[in-house]
Amino acid sequence: MSDADQDAHKQKMQARQAEQRAKVAELQDPEKGLVLVHTGAGKGKSSSAFGVVIRALGWKQKVGVVQFIKGKWKTGERLFLEDVGGVTWHTMGDGFTWNTQDKERDIAAAQAAFSKAREMMQSGEFDLVVLDEINIAMRYDYVRVAEVIDALDARDKRTAVILTGRDAKPELCDYADLVTEMSEVKHPFKAGIKAQKGVDF
Repeated sequence: MSDADQDAHKQKMQARQAEQRAKVAELQDPEKGLVLVHTGAGKGKSSSAFGVVIRALGWKQKVGVVQFIKGKWKTGERLFLEDVGGVTWHTMGDGFTWNTQDKERDIAAAQAAFSKAREMMQSGEFDLVVLDEINIAMRYDYVRVAEVIDALDARDKRTAVILTGRDAKPELCDYADLVTEMSEVKHPFKAGIKAQKGVDF
């Protein structure tokens, strides 16, 4: 690279740095935990949430997880986080809805999970609470979106919350501070490849 090219690059980066610093200077700390929604048809919603869990643990924060819908089958993230410690974990679903085939039982399990989630969010004990697959519980009306938003409103200001699962309700997305939609481009399941330990669970 010539000296002229290097100087031009440096000037461009200095201008970008100044612009970025000006934007950051205008930002404010909300002094409360944020609400994040991970939704969409693509894979990675829960995986992303557990990445945030690890980040929080790195800062010595206290984390809680409530799993809706999912049964008690082993997953790599749960095995790892139980080893590491620092996470209060409640798996309260009975499994996927097509496995239970019992709507009343699914509703009861979702309501019990939501009661636990609300208690954890309001306790003031947690920096982060993950409500894994709660969007599916709302999709099937096992839990009403209005009561979820009421519980988020009533959470301790210390507590950030991540809500995962496809088909997040529009009202929840409007309420949230951050919404990420995972889109599926390609999935091995459609090529006849079964779920892989360490990648999928």
